[in-house]
Amino acid sequence: MSLLAQEGVTHIFGNPGTTELAIMHALNDHPELSYVLGLQESVVVAMADGFARASGTVTACNVHVAPGLGNAIGSIYNTYKSGSPLIITAGQQEQGHGLTEPLLYGPMIDMARPVVKWAHEISRIEDMPRIIHRAAKIATTAPTGPVFLSLPGDILNQESQIELGVPTRVDTVGRPSENALEQLTNTILASNSPVIVAGSEVVSSDAQNEVASLAETLGAPVYHQTVPSGPHFISEHPAFMGSLTRDQQRVRNTLAPFDLMLAIGCDILQMSVWSPTDPLPPELEILQIGLRDWEMGKNYPAKIALRHDVSETLGALVPLLIQRGGQDLKDRASAGMESLTSSNWSTNRAAKMQQATEDANTHPIEPEWLMMALSSQLTKNCIVVDEGLTAAKSLLDFMPLRDRYSYFGMVSGGIGWGIAAAIGVQLAQPDRRVVAIIGDGSAMYSPQALWTAAHLQLPITFVILNNRGYRILKERLIAFHGDERFIGMDFKDPPIDMAALSTALGTPGKQINKPEEFIACFSESLKSTGPSLLEVMVEPGPGS
Repeated sequence: MSLLAQEGVTHIFGNPGTTELAIMHALNDHPELSYVLGLQESVVVAMADGFARASGTVTACNVHVAPGLGNAIGSIYNTYKSGSPLIITAGQQEQGHGLTEPLLYGPMIDMARPVVKWAHEISRIEDMPRIIHRAAKIATTAPTGPVFLSLPGDILNQESQIELGVPTRVDTVGRPSENALEQLTNTILASNSPVIVAGSEVVSSDAQNEVASLAETLGAPVYHQTVPSGPHFISEHPAFMGSLTRDQQRVRNTLAPFDLMLAIGCDILQMSVWSPTDPLPPELEILQIGLRDWEMGKNYPAKIALRHDVSETLGALVPLLIQRGGQDLKDRASAGMESLTSSNWSTNRAAKMQQATEDANTHPIEPEWLMMALSSQLTKNCIVVDEGLTAAKSLLDFMPLRDRYSYFGMVSGGIGWGIAAAIGVQLAQPDRRVVAIIGDGSAMYSPQALWTAAHLQLPITFVILNNRGYRILKERLIAFHGDERFIGMDFKDPPIDMAALSTALGTPGKQINKPEEFIACFSESLKSTGPSLLEVMVEPGPGS
């Protein structure tokens, strides 16, 4: 516990078992560490993931032996994809006892290794300081990510006088060489029509303003990467055009007018399902800036790839562009910015709001109207956690992203993350209201988290979008196979009463069937000091 506190850990998310009782005993002597109880291991890791993403700090969580680690693997996969700096621990059977294959024993290092940066089992109590400090260093060094430690019961129960050592942090905030900046500047100035694609490292580097300055200097449009997991760019900036989709042909059409893509801390055109169409136009060259070198040239060659911090690099690049580009660049940028106003995010939002308003009295509730109505009531202090999938796909068409912690979206595609992640986000940002927008299918993966929200009386509004099934699968079955016979895609018999389930877990729930009900109930929920859940019955889509 002292070692974790040294590393800056303030919360431990966990679900304890017999093997971890030594940890629970030790926590009594460490009031500086808050223990957050989750009722299932995937929930525990997702809460820790939300906390790490919303705080930017190393976070600890503990699960119970091999079955608990197995329960958590899907959530650990999410943290691996999001790069969340977690120290994940699990109790293990005593050394030597495992040879007898007792209950709950398993090869946890082998289980965890594919989804973490480092996995190790502690075999001597004297090694614990070195291992904990190494784990924190690995988790927090870019590219950041989770690590896993197995804690045998005999090690946890030992007592010994040992030196704790001190933490290490690796400073990766650096800028390119003068030669690299010169090459980058020349390449950009030679471009006739550059486009900027902004990604997750804009958030981790706190570089929204620097990306905006780059866009203004070039007069270039800015798109979010295909998986918008955070506020990669300021929505109401005149250069913002919205998010690239995960439709290969649409992305190819969007990028066709440009000759240079400035990929700023982003994934390069990550898609969901296969298509014979390549999303990258053949003549479009790529410049990549960021710290995740695995992404550089992974699927498409980069003309220039700089493994450097986004904020520092842009801070050095923009003055060079202004100096070297002179009046010609200034004139081009002015014309470019002017040309974007007729089709940027703000203009498109106004048109979509007018269209969505027409569904204000529709029953069941139209998802686009719902996203518009919800967005219009959010205060600037609200944070949105989004796992709404099909019913919330228009959310970012209406909701303006203003600061780096105002929005958290799913990263890996693995569902069941959102309810629990919202708890971690709120604990990391205690002065802000959290609104979690969750599809009904996703909600059923982790409803246990509602108990933790109630137990801690956190100011979270859970909005469950109930379309009574897996709408995304129905739409894809029709699109890919022309088949409207839906097997295993409905929750109608019996129907799931999410509001009642939430109430049973201590978070007051209410079912919403009419648009006017939602307006009033959502407004009221934002004033509450504790959690609440609104189950909104939305238009169910195919097969309804």
